[in-house]
Amino acid sequence: MLKKLLEADQLGLRLEWVGGLPLWEAQPTYRHQKAVDRIRQSIRPKEASSCPCIHVADVYVRFPDGSYQRPDIALFCREPEELDEAITLLPEAVVEVVSRGYEAKDLEIAPRFYLSQGVKDVVVFDPHTLLVLHLRHDGAWRHVSPVELELLCGCTLTV
Repeated sequence: MLKKLLEADQLGLRLEWVGGLPLWEAQPTYRHQKAVDRIRQSIRPKEASSCPCIHVADVYVRFPDGSYQRPDIALFCREPEELDEAITLLPEAVVEVVSRGYEAKDLEIAPRFYLSQGVKDVVVFDPHTLLVLHLRHDGAWRHVSPVELELLCGCTLTV
């Protein structure tokens, strides 16, 4: 499966396999990548946190149900072991930046999927409207960027 996903990447498409369904979108725009970079630069552990807040951008993660997703940012509390394959370590948190034309995937499909797989915090940022959604199993919060968020894993980030 990963080989086919990587072949799509060579064609300039981001292909993900979620719950048995293929989802695709065009490669991210410059605005999208700048937002991802700004957020990644802000990620840090809270005081007394045992999580080092390891974060990776745009890498395939294989989830417990066999789905492959490429979160814009995946946060881990330990270094993933997989170097040449999809990461199988479940992210503690995921950040998605909304891409124009793919709002349904970024705002509706992805957050539900991540939470169903055991991700503790899902953050979705729309750089066009500055809307920030922070979702957990126990609730959802709406913010306007810029906002600093504390994640359950002990990481803090600014969106």
